[in-house]
Amino acid sequence: MKRIIKHVLDTKGLGLKIAPVIGSKSLLWNVVAFSDSDYAGDPDSRKSVSGFIVYLCGVPICWRSKAQRTVTLSSAEAEWIALSEVAKEVLFIAQILETMGVKVEYPIVIRVDNTAAIFMATNVTTNQRTRHVDIRTKFVTQYTGPDGILKILFVKGTDNESDIMTKNVTGNLHEKHIPKMMTNIDEGTTK
Repeated sequence: MKRIIKHVLDTKGLGLKIAPVIGSKSLLWNVVAFSDSDYAGDPDSRKSVSGFIVYLCGVPICWRSKAQRTVTLSSAEAEWIALSEVAKEVLFIAQILETMGVKVEYPIVIRVDNTAAIFMATNVTTNQRTRHVDIRTKFVTQYTGPDGILKILFVKGTDNESDIMTKNVTGNLHEKHIPKMMTNIDEGTTK
């Protein structure tokens, strides 16, 4: 509890970033998501934690950090479950925007720091090792591909902005990602 109170006091001048970056060339709104997962981080249940952040025109509009429902058998599977969760969220957001008459830039980019999860997202075949996640695979795979709605791209772990949602990170890494999400409200500038 003391750590939480200290954090609140140390960050009392920070607020959510709400200044969108809209390109002048296009009237399309840009949606980008970052997804991450730890692996078996809960010492009691061994469930992994999924985390993601969704940006609309550079502004964080949706984020989540949540224990996964099932125990995963590999870090790739844990990342894969996190990827499928953010894919569902991004598709929902795109549907809402389209319903409101907002033109969304496609494909929507989701950045993941696990190459095995990316492979499962873009590969239609399953084998003995991935059969148990076959339904999630089919769901995400139907939206990826050359003409798909989603595009899954690799991002280095240190550049993955959702990393702070899933595990304790170093102070330097935390300070690196905070300006993308928060603004110093005392000065009116990004911290």
